[in-house]
Amino acid sequence: MGTPTPFSAGLALRLHPQQDLRVELDQWVQQEGWEAACVVTCVGSLTRAALRFAAQEEATVLEGRFEIVSLVGVMSVHGSHYHMAIADSTGRVLGGHVLPGCLIYTTAEIVIGVLPGLSFRREFDAETGYRELVIRG
Repeated sequence: MGTPTPFSAGLALRLHPQQDLRVELDQWVQQEGWEAACVVTCVGSLTRAALRFAAQEEATVLEGRFEIVSLVGVMSVHGSHYHMAIADSTGRVLGGHVLPGCLIYTTAEIVIGVLPGLSFRREFDAETGYRELVIRG
């Protein structure tokens, strides 16, 4: 276990109607050249959600109006990983892995923390069979 490194930089951004949440976040990561960053908080809404639920191979696409009640993510030019929870008009909450195709309804107000001195990488892990986070710094 490494020594925690406090972050001292970040930014806030707002996404607009019909922008794709995943695509926009990944574009910001690439544009800014972030080696290591994270989603600190997000509030907003969607008209379409593309989520991969636990133990599923394919995306589930949901159409309607949803509130974003949580968005978390580990961000890097070497690969990002996001999970989101959304609530429907009855308050039912669903969550999963964020895929391209999550379209903003009215807004997404996102705060991102940048972690200087760290680099997040995605490398194959023989134990899990997936590309997992490797932290360097």
